[in-house]
Formats: sequence, C-alpha cells, structure tokens
Amino acid sequence: MTTGLEMKPITLPQAKALRVGDILHHRHARNADNTPVRWRVNGLVKTWKTRPECVRIPVKHGLYSYGSVQEFDLADFSLETEVPSWLR
Repeated sequence: MTTGLEMKPITLPQAKALRVGDILHHRHARNADNTPVRWRVNGLVKTWKTRPECVRIPVKHGLYSYGSVQEFDLADFSLETEVPSWLR
C-alpha cells in the first residue's frame, strides 16, 4: 500500500473551493485497516478579505469528533483517495 506522502496535499485555492460534504483524507493518520482517516467538511469555509492567505475549514470525523483545518494544516490533508493494492 502506498504511503500518505504520495498523495498530493491540498492547495489554498482548492481549500477555498471546498463545499459541505466534501471528503478530506489525512496523509499520515491511518484507520485500523490502514486506509487514510477521512474527514468530512461540515460547514462553510471561512475566508478573510484582509488576509487572503488564511482559511478555516470546519470538519467532522466519526460520530463525535469535530475540528477545523487551517491554512498551516493543509499539507496534512489530501482530496485524493488511495487506490488499494488489490485494485491496481
């Protein structure tokens, strides 16, 4: 199976274009079956007119885990999914 480092990180324009329901895959954290941890965007992406390089993305994982991804966290997330080795 590939490592998360082979998945491309999210860029700032991609982050600003995210919508509710989009899935983000963590590039380093893994589930028990060695698939990337999935986070779902569950709110509007926050941007600032005075700070165009800043972004905050509200996310949800599992039943009770909520958080946000900020501009300095974008390198840890990807929009791509890994292809399992048995599908290649």
